[in-house]
Amino acid sequence: MPLDAICLTAVKNELAGQIIGMKIDKVQQPERDVIILSLRGSGVRALRLLISVGSGDARVHLTEHSFDNPIAPPMFCMLLRKHLTGARIIEISQPPAERVLMLRLETSSAMGVQSEKCLIVEMIGRQTNIILRDSDGVIIDCLRRIGGDLDEKRSVLPGLKYRDPTPQEGKLNPLKMTKSVLQELFKNAGHTTIDKWINTTFTSFSPLLCREIVWRAYGDVDIRTDAVKDDGTALFTSFLSLIDQINSADFEPWMLLSDKRAPKEFSYTHIMQYEKAYEANREDSFSIMLDSFFTRSAQANRMSQRSAETLKLMKTARERVIRKIAAQRAELEDTSKGDSYRQCGDLITANFHLIKKGQKCLLAEDFYSESNALREIELDPTKTPQQNSAKYYKAYTKAKNARKFLDEQIQSGENEFLYVESVIEQLERIENEQDLNEIREELIQTGYIKKYQQQKKKQKESLPHRFLSSSGFQILVGRNNVQNDKLTLKTASRSDVWLHAQKIHGAHVIISNAGSVPDDQTLHEAAAIAAYYSSARSGTKVPIDYTQVKNVKKPPGGRPGMVIYNDFKTITAEPDEQLVNKLRENK
Repeated sequence: MPLDAICLTAVKNELAGQIIGMKIDKVQQPERDVIILSLRGSGVRALRLLISVGSGDARVHLTEHSFDNPIAPPMFCMLLRKHLTGARIIEISQPPAERVLMLRLETSSAMGVQSEKCLIVEMIGRQTNIILRDSDGVIIDCLRRIGGDLDEKRSVLPGLKYRDPTPQEGKLNPLKMTKSVLQELFKNAGHTTIDKWINTTFTSFSPLLCREIVWRAYGDVDIRTDAVKDDGTALFTSFLSLIDQINSADFEPWMLLSDKRAPKEFSYTHIMQYEKAYEANREDSFSIMLDSFFTRSAQANRMSQRSAETLKLMKTARERVIRKIAAQRAELEDTSKGDSYRQCGDLITANFHLIKKGQKCLLAEDFYSESNALREIELDPTKTPQQNSAKYYKAYTKAKNARKFLDEQIQSGENEFLYVESVIEQLERIENEQDLNEIREELIQTGYIKKYQQQKKKQKESLPHRFLSSSGFQILVGRNNVQNDKLTLKTASRSDVWLHAQKIHGAHVIISNAGSVPDDQTLHEAAAIAAYYSSARSGTKVPIDYTQVKNVKKPPGGRPGMVIYNDFKTITAEPDEQLVNKLRENK
């Protein structure tokens, strides 16, 4: 679902009341197509403005998500830091019916000279771009340099004058339509569905809005132009009613959610065409709506792509461990015959006098049987009675030793399976490149990934997730197994409270209490965080164990992240993403 021009107008109107007058404190470029402007102002809380010009997710809005800087900032980020740090936003504007936003900025040079610059965000088709121009309209630089060819219709290069994007040819501005013009256009609509006619005739409307106009007119979205019985009267009424709503800036953020509350569509007006198929939910703001719709899924998709190779490696390792354990269990089952081998040896020894040379079997009274029934024992005719009994005793000894060895191997395999499962769970919820790199480094240390001679420069170690409870207690959450160990066994105080999802994979969670007892509210908030950072994230009621850190130990030979604990209590918590984002520090 792209951000259409009208929805962008609604976003622009909302942002105007929030960011005008604020100063740019920091500039980040966490991804190739994403810029984050940290804003501060007198008497208001700090904000983060996200600007994305990625394919399919171009947008501008405030965000509550945190982003990590790359080790080396890109050149365009360095340029923006040079020109925009300390700049004050004095205006935000949008060309009529265009997917373009312009931030007019008041800047000051190192010598104190005041000047104006403009940061332009173009979200038009394949030509999405972020452009910085000076007060004379000259381009200082841009994220994507376009042009240089003689056939290029519009060049975007440093040193050139900025020119507005070329309007879509053949399409009309719907905001200027009247009923008489619509009637004339509709007469020549041809044979197609009405929503396609609207989409190909007018700018600014997304396919979703085109279908909504038709649904409001006729209660269906698949009506063809030649099947209309009222000459389009209901259509014109629906169309112009939406135009009146837009011209009066009567915008509301609406999100359509699936039965699992996953975002499906969004708009600036109440979408009714899906009826009960999707739940229509009015959001608190356009920024909250777009942040929920795009940012989380975009981060998840990017990290899913980057972690795919490592995830495949660990899933292969998991299958290998499962097969190995199954084979060992089958072999262990065979060792259950060991007692039978010993009994056969004893029966042969007790009946040496009955065995003749070349005999193939012995039929003897079984004194191990309660009824002393006869038992048939196979013999090797080439061996003496003594050698036959020795053969069975040897088989017994081998089975006994194998049982002990296999028990140890199966236990080791089960521990490895738990470890591999924990890594897979962490890979499925990583949030950034550094999380992935640290997990890969852990897998190098544990032997799952080969260590190559040429290693990249070691990156700075990441910090645990940090949260602040409603009562002011700091809550720390490990990002991976190695960090879980460090957090629990080295960083945390012995009196701190340790939490973990019961009997499933999850992060170690620490309530740093500085010797005091955390209140029930803090305990329940930490439990909700522990449930969220576990393999039961999509569940509802998750049992969470908690105890003091002094009761948590590392078992001998335990793999990274594996601990044992005692003297614990259990509470039930529900994974709550909104609470997690609300309590997260350094937002």
